Amino acid sequence: MKLRPGRQLASAVDGTRMVVVRAPAEEVEVTCGGRPMVDAAEAPAPTAADPARQDGTLLGKRYADEALGIELLCTKAGQGTVEVNGAALPVKEAKPLPASD
Repeated sequence: MKLRPGRQLASAVDGTRMVVVRAPAEEVEVTCGGRPMVDAAEAPAPTAADPARQDGTLLGKRYADEALGIELLCTKAGQGTVEVNGAALPVKEAKPLPASD
C-alpha cells in the first residue's frame, strides 16, 4: 500500500483507526490483528482477527519505525497489533525535555 501523510487507515478486525503522520517512500503492508488495514472511508464490517496478534493499540500514541520512515498516530484504540511488513510497530518514545534550573 502506498501511504501519504494525512491518510486515515481503519482496521478490518476491530475499531482501530490510524492517521499516517510520516510515510515511507516505498510501498509497505500495514496490518492490524493480522489483516490488512484499509482506507477509513471504506472500512468493512469487522472480521476474525489472528489471536496471536492481539496486543492492542493505545489512543493518542504514535507508532513508528525510524528505519522504514513510517509514523502512525492512533485516533481510535483497538485490540489488534499494528504491524508493517509483518513486524510489530513499536510505540514511539517521547523525547526527554531539557532540565530547567
